[in-house]
Amino acid sequence: MNYLKTIFLLFLLLSSCSSDSSIGPRVNQDDDRPDDSDPVYYSADEFIMGADLSYVNQILDHGGIYSVDSEIQNPYKIFADHGTNTVRLRLWHNPEWVQTEVYEDPEKPLYSGFDDVKRSMEEAKAQGMAVNLDFHYSDIWADPSHQNIPAAWIEITDIEELKDSVYAYTYQTLEKLNEEGLMPEFVQVGNETNCGMMFTNAPEGFPPLNGCDGYWDNLGAVINSGIQAVLDVAAGSEINPKIILHIAQPENTEWWFENIMSEGGVSDFDIIGISYYSHFSDTPLIELDDYISTFRDKFDREVMVVETAYPWTTENADQYNNIFGQSAIEPNYPATKEGQLQYFIDLTQAVMDGGGSGVMVWEPAWITSDMKDLWGTGSSWENNAFFDYDGDLHQGINFMTTDYEL
Repeated sequence: MNYLKTIFLLFLLLSSCSSDSSIGPRVNQDDDRPDDSDPVYYSADEFIMGADLSYVNQILDHGGIYSVDSEIQNPYKIFADHGTNTVRLRLWHNPEWVQTEVYEDPEKPLYSGFDDVKRSMEEAKAQGMAVNLDFHYSDIWADPSHQNIPAAWIEITDIEELKDSVYAYTYQTLEKLNEEGLMPEFVQVGNETNCGMMFTNAPEGFPPLNGCDGYWDNLGAVINSGIQAVLDVAAGSEINPKIILHIAQPENTEWWFENIMSEGGVSDFDIIGISYYSHFSDTPLIELDDYISTFRDKFDREVMVVETAYPWTTENADQYNNIFGQSAIEPNYPATKEGQLQYFIDLTQAVMDGGGSGVMVWEPAWITSDMKDLWGTGSSWENNAFFDYDGDLHQGINFMTTDYEL
């Protein structure tokens, strides 16, 4: 460990001598991390310190253990105790494949389905955290390359029927949650909708929603249906959720919002949500603040990084290959716990400098366990988590309680 510290300190020294492009507060040179003995806790109204914990229930159900200084604890409490003020949760329409294809067990929970998300929301709110509910409008992952139609809607051929289906589903979901005191504080209408929604497995006759093919009017109509459902439920709730529209990577954001607002007629939303994974992006971290400032000024909306991650190691804890390997490592940020922490400190300060409203880290609790998905058992993300390979919390999470210049 002393050897790693020495290398890291030399790396920082050389970097500081050769470049003035670093941003944010620097790591404490005495122990490779900021002094967290006097942590600063931010409220969700002040700045979102968020974590996507969508996998936690499944991990707990399949042998995963979370601890702090080797003491086993409730993971939701761990995050709340260490500065997390908002939990992000994905919602799939009807993920039956979890039972039929992954576990081949009809008794298994439909993870990321309604009941599972409700369970997570209860846990998060019990710990005093806000919730960002992320509607994927799909039975499975929605991202820039995969926007599959839910099986229940795949035979729809009329745009009005599709709008009604999106409205009814969104409304009924939120109404059920509201009745149980679980109204989310934030709602994402779609996930990484770079070209649109519900288009990658679209049969002939399904209303086209691909903005990249010019169907902004249809896409805008469907998004507006989801937005209207949020507004209608909020009218009878004590909580009025802020509505987020979400695009992957800053360089895609301005073009998308120009089109969805002008051609799609979408205006009733509060937050521009961005995924920022630096090695997938054309935007270097030192330019992120300028992008955020530009979006705020041009669109008169809040801006938030709703997905991000960085590795603390390139080693594996299990046989499930990791998504982030050596190619994900950025200059000035080695794949160490200290390097991960500094990356998040600098990213968070950049978001603040640009006038942004928050940062949400994607699946920082996806540790290895006996959980399964379609591609493996364990985790393909454990090297990005805030827990070591014994499930013990490490210092990466301390970026949430660092003293920033707001």
